[in-house]
Amino acid sequence: MCYYDDAKVGQKVYGLVFGRGKITEVFEDSHFKVLVTFKNGYEVPYTEDGVPGWGNFKTQTMFYRDDVDMSKADFSPVNMVLPIKKIIKYREKKILEVRLPSGMWENAKRADRVYVEKLLEDEKYHLFRKKRGQ
Repeated sequence: MCYYDDAKVGQKVYGLVFGRGKITEVFEDSHFKVLVTFKNGYEVPYTEDGVPGWGNFKTQTMFYRDDVDMSKADFSPVNMVLPIKKIIKYREKKILEVRLPSGMWENAKRADRVYVEKLLEDEKYHLFRKKRGQ
């Protein structure tokens, strides 16, 4: 049995990328099982296992809100703003993290490429940091 087999419209969910949301549509005969609308307006389709229809994610990133324990997620503020040279260096070494719209830190390689490139183009360097412990 898959995680979203009994999904219903209006159920509250939490996406690790976009934060709080609600199921707005349930698909019967499709690769995707549910469509979720998040608080910030994004609409993302998810498979029956909670894998999003975009990005490089191969694991579940969305959960029912009652099932989420965010005590181990890293929402800490950035200590210092990285210069662009350090961002490029850390990205090449695969130790660059980006702050997702939900406020959680994630490896930049796993985040949506368009999102990361847009942050760089807009010079929002405060949303990047070196991986903790590196």
